[in-house]
Amino acid sequence: MHIRKDDKVIIIAGSDKGKTGKVIRVLAPQQKVLVEGVNMKSHHERPKREGQKGQVVKRALPVAISNVSLIDPKTGKRTRVTLKREKGKIVRIAKKSKAVI
Repeated sequence: MHIRKDDKVIIIAGSDKGKTGKVIRVLAPQQKVLVEGVNMKSHHERPKREGQKGQVVKRALPVAISNVSLIDPKTGKRTRVTLKREKGKIVRIAKKSKAVI
C-alpha cells in the first residue's frame, strides 16, 4: 500500500469528495483508511450508568483506499506514488514533483 499513517490525503470519490485530512489509521486487510474529519457519522450511545444521559457522538468511519489520493508535499496537489530503492531502503516518491515522501 502506498498510503501510510500520518500522510496527508484528499478524498477523490464519494460524499466527502474534495476534503483533505491526515490518515489516522490504515486497515490493510480491508483495504481502508481512517481519515481525520472525513466520513463522520453519528453514533447514538446509551447511558452507561443510572442518572447519566445518552448522547450522540460523531465518529470517523473508514474510507476505501481507492477513494483516497496522496497529496504532493511540494505542489499541494494530488499525486500518484512510485517506489524506489535508495541505499538499501525503499523510498516513496511523488510522480508529479519527484519529491521523496
